[in-house]
Amino acid sequence: MTLSSTTRPLALVTGASAGLGEAFARAYAARGHDLALVARRADRLEALAAQLSAAHGIEAYALPADLAATDAHKPILAALAERGRHVDVLVNNAGFSIAQSYVGVPWERQRDFLMTLIVSACGLAYGVLPGMIERGGGAIVNVASLAGFAPGAVGHTLYPGAKSLMIKFSQSLDAETRGQGVRVTAICPGFTLTDFARANGTQDLMDQAPRRFFQTAEEVVRTAIEANLKGRVVVVPGLHNQVAAALMHYLPESLVSAIVRRGSAKYHLES
Repeated sequence: MTLSSTTRPLALVTGASAGLGEAFARAYAARGHDLALVARRADRLEALAAQLSAAHGIEAYALPADLAATDAHKPILAALAERGRHVDVLVNNAGFSIAQSYVGVPWERQRDFLMTLIVSACGLAYGVLPGMIERGGGAIVNVASLAGFAPGAVGHTLYPGAKSLMIKFSQSLDAETRGQGVRVTAICPGFTLTDFARANGTQDLMDQAPRRFFQTAEEVVRTAIEANLKGRVVVVPGLHNQVAAALMHYLPESLVSAIVRRGSAKYHLES
């Protein structure tokens, strides 16, 4: 066991091997935070940890983990405790989507989705919050989605519900902990330039969407961190996404549902 003597804050970022997770890691490293990088791809985590340590003079730990496993948060937090570290910033970013219909893939795949996006994210929050409250400060950023405001449609069956839960979860945690120095933010991006669509098999369809509706990962992350520092809870980055969220809130649900179903149908993949 090697105990760290640093006084720098530590940010734990899940899904850190690519996309928004990597962008969060780079942003917090540039702000002088040490890093705990969590994802399944150990080689990418180790390369990123070495790069950011050298570039910013921080400590970065690669903690390979499968967040679909039961109680996956426990060995992650135990590994940090063995190093004498606690989490000052938690970024629950890990996730994926399933473009097929609900019964179009094995149940085990749907279960892994729920474990990764919901159960492990909630488990990590449960594990780090007592320490944050005891120290009188800390931050949690939950990566939700614009889809969290939308009605369900064909394909990506669990995705809107999971992201809606993360929005409500963030609001509840804020209500419970704001007076104890903890800042909780749900960031709700729309189309973002990452490998997310490539992973679920819809990249060729996503490439046909107008680029003006996309944000970079860096833009989303910058908005998320700045909003969290200001104590904002539910944040939609980008004016076009804010307009879409407002329309989904104020227009009749039947109309919104029809629009979403028509627009999302092309992103549904048959088995």
